[in-house]
Order: sequence, then structure tokens, then C-alpha cells
Amino acid sequence: MGNPKAFMTIPRKEAGYRPVSERIYDFGEVEQTLHREDRKLQASRCMDCGIPFCQWGCPLGNKMPEWQDLIYKGNWKKAIEILHETNNFPDFTGRICPAPCEKSCVLSLHEAPVTIRENEAAVTEVAFNEGLIKAQAPAHRTGRKVAVIGSGPAGMAAAQQLNRKGHHVTVFEKSRSVGGLLRYGIPNFKLAKNVIDRRLTQLIEEGIVFQTQTEIGKDIPGSRLLADYDAVCIAIGAGHPRNIDPPGRDLKGIYFAMDFLSQENELLMEEELTFSEKISARNKHVLVIGGGDT
Repeated sequence: MGNPKAFMTIPRKEAGYRPVSERIYDFGEVEQTLHREDRKLQASRCMDCGIPFCQWGCPLGNKMPEWQDLIYKGNWKKAIEILHETNNFPDFTGRICPAPCEKSCVLSLHEAPVTIRENEAAVTEVAFNEGLIKAQAPAHRTGRKVAVIGSGPAGMAAAQQLNRKGHHVTVFEKSRSVGGLLRYGIPNFKLAKNVIDRRLTQLIEEGIVFQTQTEIGKDIPGSRLLADYDAVCIAIGAGHPRNIDPPGRDLKGIYFAMDFLSQENELLMEEELTFSEKISARNKHVLVIGGGDT
């Protein structure tokens, strides 16, 4: 622990957002980045608790105290290595995770919690910029073949882990591009598509094969997968929204958020629309039901 009293003297400082007057003219990411020295100071606020509740609050079990201390010490290489031990894609979660770790941070009992999510994103950006994240092809192949259905974050992570064990992995995706809801559900202002693409490049260089515009059960029968592969991993995601049935639900002009977001992403990527009806809010009053991230 580099500075055991930093949490007492250094206040929480967030990166903040690009000015509204600037970001209304594009679809780029709105969250800004802190200077590297400021980020190191923010990481130093970690108290290295005897019981790190942040780690328990994280669904992945990320080792927050360890890599926070490494950020403070400027050892970005070791920080990304430890982060990758539990998280294949911290550049994704560092942008879109609701950060239950920060809600579990012991410091939040009396002060603002550590900026764990932003620190996580910062580690991966430094690592990519300095060439610390490279393809890791397996030294030996087992000769076994695994099919992964779905190329969202779960499918991509499963494919990477299986490939690094030496298995031959093919990922099947029904859409035109790889990424699942990362690409088609999350807007660019939260997760830029180049962040997905650089990871996709890494996975391809590691030897993973991606087959897009292929729907299992329609283009390829499931029986063929079972015959051609030693194992099948299903990672198709939760694409069906939860419906409600109030009076007037059958009226026109009512859409699920994911249909709208997917269509907007297709338009921005200049892909052929997969929806029969174009959803537009131009010159309309819009009511949104639901206050979550979607």
C-alpha cells in the first residue's frame, strides 16, 4: 500500500463529461479521461481494507486493492495482468458496469468511494496505448473443437478462455457484426465500437474463428454442431424485453427500447436495417417508461 493516508487527504475526482454544447453534434463517447497523475492519486485513495468488500461486490471478483496500488505506483503492466486474471475485457466493464464495487467500498461509509470503474477503464487504455495488451495464442492445440453460439461479452470471453486452453474455437453470430448487445444494444456515446473492434482483432490473432450472419437452428441445424464439435457453448444473451400490459398497449407508436437502440446502431454502422419499420422520434413528444441505463 503506497500511501496509507491518501483516503484521508485526497478527495474523489471524477473525469466528468464532454460539454453538452460539443457532444450534441456527434455520437462519440461522452466520458472524459483524467491525466495519468490524477488517476494515480485517485487509485491511492484505496484503503486496502482487511476485508475488501469491493472485491466481494464485484460479480467477477476483481482484485481491486491489488491493481489500485499498482496504478498508484505506476506499474501499469502488472496492473493490467492482475485485472486480466479475473476479467477478459476490463475496457468494456470500465465503461458500462454499474460499479457495485463502489457501492461496496468501505470508504463510502464516511467519504465518497474510490473511482474504481474509471480506474479500471484507465488501466486498459494505458495498456493498449503502450502495447501491453497483445494476442496470446496457445502454445499447443488439443485437437478438440468447440462451437460458441453468440458473440456478446459472454461468448467472446468463453471463446478466449477455451482458445487459450488449446481448443479450436468457432464463434457463430446471427448478426452482420460481432459483439452482440455490446455492438447493437449499447449506444456509441457509452461504448465506442472501436473498443469492441480492437478486442475482436486480438481474438482473431489468437486463432478464434468468427462466423457471422449464421443463425443456429436456421442456417445450421443444432444436430450438425453436435456432430462436428466436441462441445457447444450457448451464449445467446437475454435479447427478449420484459413486456407490460396497461390499457392502450396495442396502440401504434409504442416500442421496446432495445429495438430503437439496435436500429440506431445499425444506422450509424451503415448496415442494412433488420427491422421492417424505421423508428423515429423526430418532431415527436417521447415518453420513456423505465429509468435504468437502457
